[in-house]
Amino acid sequence: MNTPDSRKIVLVTGASSGIGAATAERLASDGHHVVLAARRTDRLDALTARLTTSGASVESVQLDVVDHDAHRAVVDAIVTEHGRLDVLVANAGVMPLSRLDAGLVDEWRRMVDVNVMGLLNGIAASLPHFTRQGSGHLVTIASIGAHEVPPTSAVYSGTKFAAWAITEGLRVESPAGIRVSTISPGVTESELADSISDPVAREAMVAYRAHAIPASSIAGAVAFSIDQPGDVDVNEIIVRPAAQR
Repeated sequence: MNTPDSRKIVLVTGASSGIGAATAERLASDGHHVVLAARRTDRLDALTARLTTSGASVESVQLDVVDHDAHRAVVDAIVTEHGRLDVLVANAGVMPLSRLDAGLVDEWRRMVDVNVMGLLNGIAASLPHFTRQGSGHLVTIASIGAHEVPPTSAVYSGTKFAAWAITEGLRVESPAGIRVSTISPGVTESELADSISDPVAREAMVAYRAHAIPASSIAGAVAFSIDQPGDVDVNEIIVRPAAQR
């Protein structure tokens, strides 16, 4: 459990399920104040109520990360209420996999909007506050897809390569005091695969996800990265099932 001096104000996007929900729960249990953000308010409300009942310090807010103005308004409101924002966990993402010859352009565009522009909107909203504070931590939830391109993953991996590159670019540009981490999960239990409409990709995913690890495993990596001393910057962690090759 963190002491009052080490307690952080944390915003987690995509917090209504999967890795986002597990991360919010882990960081709240570690003693941080966590703001849960996502589009699905019913899920957020249920998770917030459960965590609050257990004594955690949490709140929730509706947010579509594609909306730049909304992202900025949420971050500004957190800073107004709490005096600062210490950590942004940029977790929101979508994964409607398909082969390129499937031609699912609308799904590709949605992946670019959420996985790339959603991250950029978070950076644009939080970086001015981090700079003013002289401290802050961006944690991007990327994917093993940032390091490999299996069939049906060309566009998804492209967005995760972009997320990795953007996060690395922020790291090299940031002044001392601002920390930047990329967490790249392998096959993890989540609802991401439920968005796959392409039958070829959906069938392939059944076998691929046979050895999925729990979302709490990724939450542990996030917790490790943000709880290091201020002069330690954990730049990248890849977490995958031992059986995944």
